Amino acid sequence: LGKTVFILGFGNIGIDLASRLRPFGVKIIATKRSWASHSQDSSQSNGAPVQNGSTYDLVDEKGVHEDIHEFASKADIVVCCLSLNSETVGTVNKSFISSMRKGALLVNISRGGLLDYEAVLYHLVSGHLGGLGIDVAWTEPFDPDDPILKFKNVIITPHIGGVTEHSYRSMAKVVGDVALQLHAGSPLTGIEFVN
Repeated sequence: LGKTVFILGFGNIGIDLASRLRPFGVKIIATKRSWASHSQDSSQSNGAPVQNGSTYDLVDEKGVHEDIHEFASKADIVVCCLSLNSETVGTVNKSFISSMRKGALLVNISRGGLLDYEAVLYHLVSGHLGGLGIDVAWTEPFDPDDPILKFKNVIITPHIGGVTEHSYRSMAKVVGDVALQLHAGSPLTGIEFVN
């Protein structure tokens, strides 16, 4: 209650996170590369409850990628929801974490490569970072002797944040559709390959 949460990357995951946070009385600030590119139609929310028919009503303050350092300085909790690509690798670096409030919490629910490992370790050692919660790691399998695990203010969970009934149904549908396409000799559609 009364905390400010910065959602770094307001895509589908960020929208769902904001809808879950809203009842807790937090101020939600978020950045997105381009707000205009996201439909304001409530059908884009993947079932997330919206107010006034817009997912944008879930956010108290909106910004673009160039605002991430300013937004980090306002937040008690930063949640990284960015997609990993050549432009976003290492976005949460020494400069970014230094711009966060002393004692703020950092949570990564996207991909390990978004966080610069050395920067995170440095800020944990210095005490600037109040805590770290990650559902993903820099390397997999995660090294059980990693120095980051020695900190009492670090929580790491297996990459199961997306394991829900909805995700299982969606995965089953994709597998079923692909099986039908293979059987029919049709080109494969509806699948995405990730390196």
